Amino acid sequence: MINKRLLVKNLLAHNDENSFYDKKRFIAIGQKEGKAKFLKHVCALANSNPKNNSFIVIGVEDEDNQIVGVDFFDDSKIQNLVNAYLDNPPLISYENIPFPHLEEGKVVGLVTIKSNGKVCALRKNIWKYYGGMVFFREGSISMPKAYDIELKDINRDAVAKIEQHARNNIELTLDGVIDFINNRHKDLESNYKVFKEQFIVCWAGIQKKVKGDTYFSRVDIELINEQVKLFYSTLDEVTISYDEHSFTTIEYVQLGLGKKQQYFPLEKVVITFSDNGTYQIQTDLIFKPPQYDKKILHHILNSNNALLRKLEKKITLNKAELSDLRHLPDTYLICFLNGFDEAKDQMENARPLLKRHDKKIYQTMKESLRILRKVKYN
Repeated sequence: MINKRLLVKNLLAHNDENSFYDKKRFIAIGQKEGKAKFLKHVCALANSNPKNNSFIVIGVEDEDNQIVGVDFFDDSKIQNLVNAYLDNPPLISYENIPFPHLEEGKVVGLVTIKSNGKVCALRKNIWKYYGGMVFFREGSISMPKAYDIELKDINRDAVAKIEQHARNNIELTLDGVIDFINNRHKDLESNYKVFKEQFIVCWAGIQKKVKGDTYFSRVDIELINEQVKLFYSTLDEVTISYDEHSFTTIEYVQLGLGKKQQYFPLEKVVITFSDNGTYQIQTDLIFKPPQYDKKILHHILNSNNALLRKLEKKITLNKAELSDLRHLPDTYLICFLNGFDEAKDQMENARPLLKRHDKKIYQTMKESLRILRKVKYN
């Protein structure tokens, strides 16, 4: 069982960027250019490593390998993105790796890429890259290649050695459980559960009961053995259930217009543990967006756009406008879910404005964009 935090440390300590490993300060797959560059690197790493895993570490400074972290990235549909744009797509996973020195909510992103053994290529045009392009790694650079396309197995031993050095042990596991409960979440209700005598899942949050059901907010869930953060949110409500074989979460999001707010189930995640030391994660989007009168939403969309223009021009907002601004991320999301596609672009435009104006509303906007991304990739 590989400890992913140790794996990241080994990649950073013993290797500069090369044909099986890349590092990024951040990725921006919500934007066309960022998505295209991410797909290019995935394609190149898959083609350069047909027999072993390759990796992208996200949240690291390029010059000195300083671990600065990125926001928790809960995108279980990233495989769907790769499948949509690449022929012979590799298997890909994005995992959030906690590091003790990072502030709450910040992690290191670890993308693991496993080739299917065939030449991977872009399926269709995106940004300045054309459908049919094939990329390979040349040193630390992902380059297009139009001739002599041959998959070569040159990194298998090096990657196997790095993964072997990242194997977990009892001390690291126990330290992880104690740190999670006693240090990082000493102010929250914390629990753990051992599955199949091998896997330990820890979770923490603020617990409340509604009509006999238990909900958690400020939720943090980790698979301690692999040092992987499975879920993190400061806003959404979550239900947690488990038996001897599986651990299940259902995430709820609060949406509505004005005071008429309601919780809607968004996503169900089931982790099933096996006796042979493996586990499977099944993710199902169960979201049914609320539907509203189109005339009302058109009026709200125009009002939101007007608020953004005032923020751009640094015009002081009155009390009513400040109240509308607090609901802007949710109402933009509702507009998009009801067929107003321009709302997504406006949400992206709003991010830098809200970041300067109000960090709390900015955080809500990031959560709304996360929900939008889940729905879109699904």
